[in-house]
Amino acid sequence: MNTKEKYTLADQVIEHALKSGAKQVSVSLNESHNNDIEIRDQKIDRLTESNRNSLTVGLYVDNKYSSLSTNRLKKDDLFKFVDEGIAATKYLAEDKFRSLPAEDLYYKGGGTDLNVADTKLGDIDAKTKIDIASEVLNEAYNKDERIISVSAYYSDSISNRVLVTSNGFKGDSARTNVSLYVTVSVKSDKGRPSDYWYENAIFYDKLKKTGIGTKALERTLKKIGPEKINSGKYTMIVENRSAPNLLSPLYNALQGNNLYQKQSFLADKIGKSVASSIMTVDDDPLIISGPGSRLFDDEGLAAVKRPILEDGTLRNYYIDNYYGRKLGMEPTSGSSSNAVFRLGKRNMDEMVANLKKGILVTGFNGGNCNGSTGDFSYGIEGYLIENGSIVHPVNEMNISGNMNQLWFNLVEAGNDIVDGSSFMIPTLMFEGIDFSGI
Repeated sequence: MNTKEKYTLADQVIEHALKSGAKQVSVSLNESHNNDIEIRDQKIDRLTESNRNSLTVGLYVDNKYSSLSTNRLKKDDLFKFVDEGIAATKYLAEDKFRSLPAEDLYYKGGGTDLNVADTKLGDIDAKTKIDIASEVLNEAYNKDERIISVSAYYSDSISNRVLVTSNGFKGDSARTNVSLYVTVSVKSDKGRPSDYWYENAIFYDKLKKTGIGTKALERTLKKIGPEKINSGKYTMIVENRSAPNLLSPLYNALQGNNLYQKQSFLADKIGKSVASSIMTVDDDPLIISGPGSRLFDDEGLAAVKRPILEDGTLRNYYIDNYYGRKLGMEPTSGSSSNAVFRLGKRNMDEMVANLKKGILVTGFNGGNCNGSTGDFSYGIEGYLIENGSIVHPVNEMNISGNMNQLWFNLVEAGNDIVDGSSFMIPTLMFEGIDFSGI
């Protein structure tokens, strides 16, 4: 089904739903094609290809709402599906806040091509994909006698969407992603250390296809011989690839649903200082070939660049149409696009080289954060740093504190964001973080 045919089908479903009793309707037609390859110790362990087509209809009936999905896309089947959905929706409780977005909030078309889809990705054959996964695996395989296993993963996805609403929105979008990932585990007298490396890209031709296995092995071997260290307050450097895990509770606290349900430690803090002046973050959906770039969001709201944090001051929440009505706030969007940090001047290696004593965190293992209070505790792995050098790896340690204080302890942001990630976060340095160990 091509894009024109999808628009025609969406219009027919909307027309039928309105005639059958719905007051408002939204229709989303989604198509995806995915490939996943796993090679373990030079043997193909998994090879999958999937194609999915579905239609999701949002039904607004007498101040009641339901969202229903089906993969049966014949017109007659859909009409019956909609009729049954409308009948079922009438049994739900009324919710006066349920309504499609106001028309003036929609994307009106004419935006710049954001170039987030690789039109050639679908032409690449399976053998080529298997070969590149094998090549990165062989960068590590049998390269050290302590290796237990090496696994390489290739994945790609092609997705497109058509969204139509009964109050005037029409839009379509397409997106691709391709990635390579290698994990290595080794034997040692202190457990079974493992680590990974990966690369992501929108375009197959721009995906880095070498050095991934080498890097994964290098990182794994560095983990041999971990030791605990004394509990106390340390300077903490968080590697850019792990920084999104630390940032996740903050972004959850910015969501309209968590604000409304009083599960946000950032409630009522617009215009207030919530982090160090080091921290400036924009949500920018309009970056050309940005991993999270888009012209409109899941509801059709026009994509707009917005400051989230400005010199530590909170400027915007993520508010969708529904929670905007419930909270009495103007909708922004219910989801993030590209989270863009203001960068500093040094990369992680330069930060480490100038650190007298502290801990470089390269991963988080378990733990949790209370969304209402901001209290957190996370297991970490990484390295003890003294006089600018790695002394030894550390694990079985926790960091703990409160998110409302943690981000005030941020003293430096690096200049080294991860390619291919919509969270464009560099290495981060914090002072005075509580570590529990011995």
